[in-house]
Amino acid sequence: MRIGILTGGGDVPGLNAAIKAVVNRVGNEGHEVVGLRRGWAALLHHVPGDEESASAWTRPLDPATVRPIDRTGGTMLHTSRTNPGRVKISELPAQLADRAVGDGPIDCTDHALRVIESLGIDCLIPIGGDDTLSYALRLHQEGVPVIAIPKTMDNDVHGTDYCIGFSTAVTRGVEFIHRLRTSTGSHERIAVVELFGRYSGETSLITAYLAGVDRAIISEVPFDIDLLAEQLMRDKRGNPSNYSMMTISEGATIKGGDLLVSGEADAYGHRKLGGIGAVTAELLKQRTGEDMIMQQLGYLMRSGSPDSLDLMVATNYAVMAADLALEGASGRMVALRSGTYTTVPISATSEGVKRVDTDELYDLREYRPKLRHVTGKPMFLY
Repeated sequence: MRIGILTGGGDVPGLNAAIKAVVNRVGNEGHEVVGLRRGWAALLHHVPGDEESASAWTRPLDPATVRPIDRTGGTMLHTSRTNPGRVKISELPAQLADRAVGDGPIDCTDHALRVIESLGIDCLIPIGGDDTLSYALRLHQEGVPVIAIPKTMDNDVHGTDYCIGFSTAVTRGVEFIHRLRTSTGSHERIAVVELFGRYSGETSLITAYLAGVDRAIISEVPFDIDLLAEQLMRDKRGNPSNYSMMTISEGATIKGGDLLVSGEADAYGHRKLGGIGAVTAELLKQRTGEDMIMQQLGYLMRSGSPDSLDLMVATNYAVMAADLALEGASGRMVALRSGTYTTVPISATSEGVKRVDTDELYDLREYRPKLRHVTGKPMFLY
């Protein structure tokens, strides 16, 4: 067999570990792995039969090639947010320029299918979040054998309790918050820490819970800026070091306001998020008269090598996915459910939206984590 593997969307720690584990498992069974470079963009840009194109968009992988890659973060195959099913006319490759009719977007899935056939790929293993896996589902529906691996540091892929990258993101957040305490306390200020999280506030919630910050604003609950200002001032006065700290999801909204977005929508309909932390800090300063420290962690949360949990889950997910591919399975996503490794239909990614259970895990009035019950909940309380 010839197995294709790719990574799409944002990078997270653990991707290289997953790639390595797939290659080793498949190689040990006497089969072949080809890496598709820059995510789904490989299926859009590759020209079947063109050797130069093949070297630009694909990469043969064997155990020797991937031997050291699990020691670093990111993805050695690179990534993109390309969606061959929705291509802007301005982003059509030269060989597909004749499809530039109307305003777009253009569905180039038929070309992607020809590329898969020309590369002799018997099964695809895409590693990605909701967006990347939505196109994996499309290919499955078109008859392409697909086994998916979920990754996203927001931990918001429906159908699994855990996605590669989440543990490291939380670990990074906790580490940086504890470091930031020194400056915040020294200058007796209020610190606003903006974390990734478009529609799910789990990263902000769990990071705040573990780091012991005073308040946590999440994507699911619009917040009252005046109430938040009162709470943070009360927290500051009650702290012997005379400072307070809060986390906020990048997808959070002030009551009566909208998401802060910028730029054009990408191929999956998303515009760039970011800036709510700075806006919140400025509004808090106006209401409290206090000096602020505003820290947007952003890409620092997804940089560097994976922690041990992400290394373990990435490796195990990859071994499962490789075994399923070699067994001839299709249309499945590897997953963790209630602490157990399992698989679910890849269609599960489109059957709902993962959100924080605010009734069980969040105090809507106090803007902080609130655990009613831990017994019986999964490790990450989700």
